[in-house]
Amino acid sequence: MITEDVRKARQKLVLDHFHDEVRQDWDDVLATFPHPHYELIPTMTVHDGDATVRGYYHSTRLAFPDQDHEIIAFRHSDDAVIVEFWLLGTHLGPLGGIPPTGSRFRVRMTAYFIFDEHENLVCERVYFDSLSMLKQLLGGINLKNPRNWLLVARCLKGALGASGGTPDPSLVHTTPPVLAD
Repeated sequence: MITEDVRKARQKLVLDHFHDEVRQDWDDVLATFPHPHYELIPTMTVHDGDATVRGYYHSTRLAFPDQDHEIIAFRHSDDAVIVEFWLLGTHLGPLGGIPPTGSRFRVRMTAYFIFDEHENLVCERVYFDSLSMLKQLLGGINLKNPRNWLLVARCLKGALGASGGTPDPSLVHTTPPVLAD
């Protein structure tokens, strides 16, 4: 079981991490990890290491420059802080192959901030419903206007392209835990 001091230290680190992401202070965000590592479960992608994680930050803030969050709940486990939150923003730049729609989104997410035995943050693992996000990004487009049909087609093509990639092997080839009786 973790102590109250460990719980408070972890919570402060995670809150600082969230705050620095909103401020887009990438050096401070990256300083919360000894080695930055993100796992995005809906897309089955891993961003590992400083350069790759910075690329992830760049591409998501290009798509959603006003990205923000609203924290719903914090939970603590022996090796993680689990945060439920709303992620929100405006789609003003490309999101992979999905062109900007100008639509706002608000999607409920869960992030597991995983700590090692030395209390180092070793992973942020994020879960969310990507279909809910896509529905909101496309939902603001007026489909009755023929001028928007090409945009919708490009969005759907981009979404299908994003779903056809090869999953990161570390997210597919998992080992079940050994559970004590």
